[in-house]
Amino acid sequence: MLDTLQIFILAFALGLTGALAPGPTLVATINASIAGGWTMGPKVTLGHMLSELVVVLLIVAGLATVALRYTTAVAVIGGVALIIFGVLTIAGSRGASLAGSGTGPSAVAANPYFAGFFTSVANPYFWIWWLTVGSAMVIAGLAGGIFLACVFMAGHWCADLGWYTVVSTGISKGKTLLSDTTYRRIMIACGIFLVLFGAWYLVRVVISSA
Repeated sequence: MLDTLQIFILAFALGLTGALAPGPTLVATINASIAGGWTMGPKVTLGHMLSELVVVLLIVAGLATVALRYTTAVAVIGGVALIIFGVLTIAGSRGASLAGSGTGPSAVAANPYFAGFFTSVANPYFWIWWLTVGSAMVIAGLAGGIFLACVFMAGHWCADLGWYTVVSTGISKGKTLLSDTTYRRIMIACGIFLVLFGAWYLVRVVISSA
């Protein structure tokens, strides 16, 4: 059983791999920051966190009750999904850029909370992640009690908040804190981490079920 600090660090690392991936929420953060400054990052993140809280409550209330009967199957699906997401992250790093589209910054800045929520629930990757990796991790945390599940979410949200705040701060100052080359290297490192962790997760499942 992983202890509290290990779960927090693991959740932070997994959350960072998701936050780094180019997508509508990242674009919303960039566009909002152009017009509204560095605080747009945390505000968009709060909207994103709300969408995830709804999903987690659904997992805890219903999905976990059913999934706990199929812990091994859920773990295998989660491990395979981690490896797939890792490969996709590495592949997506080619040509990845922090440059924003610049479309509609004023509208996004007007309600960054809604932007964070809407871009999350409208993103297919969001649902795939939470119905595979996310649910597996939350259910694993629940096995140690609701407190550990909360620790997992805290680590995950710290990663989201930290990354989007860095992005919004850089954009609001008229420059990115990370070059595109560095950004791509971080994505590759995160992708490798996902593949390795997914493989370790699958091995652990095989050993525990043997």
